[in-house]
Amino acid sequence: MNAITWLIKTIMGAALAAGFLLVPACQPNLPLLEQVRQEGELVVATQEGPTMYYQEWDRETGFEFELARAYADYLGVKLRIQTYSDLGELLKAVRSGEVHMAAAGLTVTPQRSREFRFSSPYQQISQQLIYHSDHSKPRTLDDLIGRKLVVIANSSHSENLERLQRDHPGLNWEEKSNSSALALLNMVNDGQADYAVLDSNVFNTYRSVFPELRTSLELSGPEPLAWAFSSTTDGSLFTSAELFFNEVNESGALEELRIRFFGHREFDYVGARTFLSHLDSRLVKFEETFKASAKELNLDWRLLAAIGYQESLWNPNAISPTGVRGLMMLTRRTAKEMGVSNRRDPEQSIQGGSRYFKKLYKRLPQAIAEPNRTWFALAAYNVGYGHLMDARRLAKKDGMDPNDWFDVRQKLPLLLQREYYSQTRHGRARSGGQSVIYVRNIRRYYEALVWATERNYHRYTPTPQRLVAMREALVH
Repeated sequence: MNAITWLIKTIMGAALAAGFLLVPACQPNLPLLEQVRQEGELVVATQEGPTMYYQEWDRETGFEFELARAYADYLGVKLRIQTYSDLGELLKAVRSGEVHMAAAGLTVTPQRSREFRFSSPYQQISQQLIYHSDHSKPRTLDDLIGRKLVVIANSSHSENLERLQRDHPGLNWEEKSNSSALALLNMVNDGQADYAVLDSNVFNTYRSVFPELRTSLELSGPEPLAWAFSSTTDGSLFTSAELFFNEVNESGALEELRIRFFGHREFDYVGARTFLSHLDSRLVKFEETFKASAKELNLDWRLLAAIGYQESLWNPNAISPTGVRGLMMLTRRTAKEMGVSNRRDPEQSIQGGSRYFKKLYKRLPQAIAEPNRTWFALAAYNVGYGHLMDARRLAKKDGMDPNDWFDVRQKLPLLLQREYYSQTRHGRARSGGQSVIYVRNIRRYYEALVWATERNYHRYTPTPQRLVAMREALVH
């Protein structure tokens, strides 16, 4: 049982035992916390983005989403997410009580602290100036004078620039409403703006699809991110959130969540350039086949494409020293099992590899839930189902959770060592440690595909029609 699951079950049991959920519906002037419990729903404002909330493998996820869902479970209520394309509208919704709180990567600033109650911080970031490598690197704030600098309207970046402007009166910038970090990066990448300001954690998630963009000045020191609550309501929900953060910090659940979402993100300039080059020159040839296989198997086509990239760089003629070959690098045995007669035929390879992945996915024990289930299936694709089960048994033997990828991945490298693989059913696994890197890489490629395919929908065009088109494209 992982830390978050243990925490939720422990606190839910305590809450039910204390009778917290039995407040009479007719009781007037209930504290906000009890209203939430009585209504059975926590309404949380957020924005779509890789550090907050997005769709992955046809399910809702994101660091902020998962943390907010854990809090809703802590309260014993359902989570309802309300997304806002405009940050100003999001803050207005919190201020007015339209939502119960915001979990949207909000920086705690002096100005905001006068309007909102902020929870204990859960992450530290800095504000970074982004520029294109084709242009000279700005060394001081005065280098920005007379250049086009863009920021998201109502952001902490604008508030910080106003402070900096006191010592640099020539400093000016444009605030973009109904915009996103991805839209600003597109503006800098396409030459529509010279510079943008973004939080360090946000830029880090997008670097793989914008390899020519760089960071220059840090416009702030480390700043905390926290949840925001209205200061005009009673503090009961805020106090409850503080208790929740105490629990997730002490249990290690918060750190586990950080590792899950950010631990695999490493930037490799050459790798990113190669990936984008192959995206344009190779993937276009096989995209429809990936989509057709994904539709047949009810999978995300970008996940299948990420497997293909990890296996062969989308090269249908790839061959390894051990004899696996083709775009999805199938062994003779797997190809025969999946009905593939020609492993170098890209359509057959994609179809066979996709069916094999889905077979492994379905074969896993039902107790393994998402997102762990997908990560386990990826590891099995690489190291073999039997070796993966051996690693699960080793984890369970040592008191770890055999259904948690972050526990089991610690055991996979041990399958190379005699003292460990001698205890297993399937013996030595040559690629035990490599399978951990394999899963990490596919997660990175999958995310890069997600953000790369969404880039075109986030090019800055401030019209309502364009915003509606963007949202529909992301949904479908």
